[in-house]
Amino acid sequence: MSQANHKQGFARVLAPAMTEPMEDPMRILPPMMALVMLGCLIGVSVHAQSTPAPATCKSQATDKKLAGAALTSFMKKCETDAATACDTSAADKKLNGAAKTSFTKKCVTDAVGN
Repeated sequence: MSQANHKQGFARVLAPAMTEPMEDPMRILPPMMALVMLGCLIGVSVHAQSTPAPATCKSQATDKKLAGAALTSFMKKCETDAATACDTSAADKKLNGAAKTSFTKKCVTDAVGN
């Protein structure tokens, strides 16, 4: 096969691919977006499952295997610290009156683990 014939054969093979219109990108976009969204949802759910819950005073006392006077002292200090943190949080949220009282009570209860 001569070189001229070889070039013509190559051109015949490539010509259809070069002259055909490209696939409509708008047909490809929805499936790609669906895959991206699926990936985001999986990532968020994995992150949500791996985030540990904050330790309560009771769980900390159990982990430390406290009993008697040590348990009473620890729980009292932990509850006081929780109340201080909850009051600060209520002030940051600009809560007053019944809203502050309700928020602080729930916050302390959650922190202590009752």
